[in-house]
Amino acid sequence: MGALHWLRRASYHPDVSFKPIFMEGTPMAVRRLRATDLEQASAVCMASFMEAVAPSLSPLGIETFTGIVSINGFADRMSDDNDMFVFETAGRVVGVAELMGGQHVATLFVAPGWQGQGVGRALMAALLECARGGVVTVRASLSSVPAYERFGFRVAGEVGEYLGLVYQPMECVLAEGLADC
Repeated sequence: MGALHWLRRASYHPDVSFKPIFMEGTPMAVRRLRATDLEQASAVCMASFMEAVAPSLSPLGIETFTGIVSINGFADRMSDDNDMFVFETAGRVVGVAELMGGQHVATLFVAPGWQGQGVGRALMAALLECARGGVVTVRASLSSVPAYERFGFRVAGEVGEYLGLVYQPMECVLAEGLADC
């Protein structure tokens, strides 16, 4: 078992948010993305991306990513077969995650200042609760590869590029109700 062996796959109902968790006495919760979250979700993704990923990309890659996490980009994908979550504290979104088609992590971003506090781990747990099939994939930015490895993902191919976005294909194998990743 890997880093997420503790994750038990529970029965999940889309209208029920996850139980709040507490960090340093502040109530926080992972819940489904709502239309009213789109501005904050976009801002969290952009802030994290601009700090950690954008410096290594071309202007085309930055433009491509900006469109993907724009308010309209998120809104368009809300009607698709995607599971979209936010990590919220005191009415403020500090993390965003999206699982496309039950099999592909499309976004996982944590606001600068909130990284390293379990926000990404909580969001990943929510995504894996919704996973369908035996494998979850991600096209990880090169700077996020170590984080995905801590979640138990493994490299699954050569570094690629799509419209200026440079990525490392990775995957996580799920087994018998537990994430083996």
